[in-house]
Amino acid sequence: MTSGEAMPPRKAAGYFGEFRRQPMLNRREEMDLARRSMTGDPAAAARLITSHLRFVLKVARAYRNSGLPMNDLVQEGTIGLIHAVRRFNPDRDVRLATYARWWIRAAIQEYVVRSWSLVRVSTTAAQKALFLRLRRMTSEIKDGTEALNEDLLASLAKRFGVPVRDVATLAQRASGLDYSLNAPVANGAREDWIDRLPDDRSNPEERVTAASQSRFWRRLLGRALGMLPPREQVIIQKRYLAEASLTLEALGRELGISKERVRQLEARALDKLRDVLVPARSGEDLTV
Repeated sequence: MTSGEAMPPRKAAGYFGEFRRQPMLNRREEMDLARRSMTGDPAAAARLITSHLRFVLKVARAYRNSGLPMNDLVQEGTIGLIHAVRRFNPDRDVRLATYARWWIRAAIQEYVVRSWSLVRVSTTAAQKALFLRLRRMTSEIKDGTEALNEDLLASLAKRFGVPVRDVATLAQRASGLDYSLNAPVANGAREDWIDRLPDDRSNPEERVTAASQSRFWRRLLGRALGMLPPREQVIIQKRYLAEASLTLEALGRELGISKERVRQLEARALDKLRDVLVPARSGEDLTV
């Protein structure tokens, strides 16, 4: 069975029942197994994991209204448990179940937030916690944004340390899942939602016209530049048509003239180009 595929209820009940039938460890057993696991004993690590799967199931049940398959939630929580076992220090005054609970919850929360939308809805731990809180608040109402007044938005923003606008945005995202554009508009309909999206691309006629106009302006610009003296052509090319435009001072050094003289030649060349290009733009010379 692949991840994301819902497990049949009867099979799931038996599968999760195995978690509860795993024997609990007393503190001495847990410490001994944890020390062996730290030395690289895979059997000890496996025993720690299987004996704490009941805690994974308990945490996963708190997210059963997330709309995700329970077996997927348990799978993600188990990954969090594995991380906890790898990092657990038995010499600290804390039981593995207490330490692992944070890792299990964090893994499941990350999965819920990641699976909720193709658009990334949160980044920081505070935003993820806020998103899950909003999901719980909006799960029983049609439109979550209507239930969140300004005072509640401000309260949540202060509690989670995020701007009010982020709370409002997350509330909108939490109030509904993504919908596929390839889904039919109605049951049995032959039209998908994507068929109703406007096409902003140019039609073939517009593309042909644009290409024709582009060729016309390139020819006209080439003709206009050919009417300029060589030095003015260089100035226009390097000031306006090159990928990296040169400054007046740099052009002056290259041409052996002053910066002011370059400015004068540039202004004169632009006036000549306008005499050719402006009438064409206004439609007076479109047959060129």
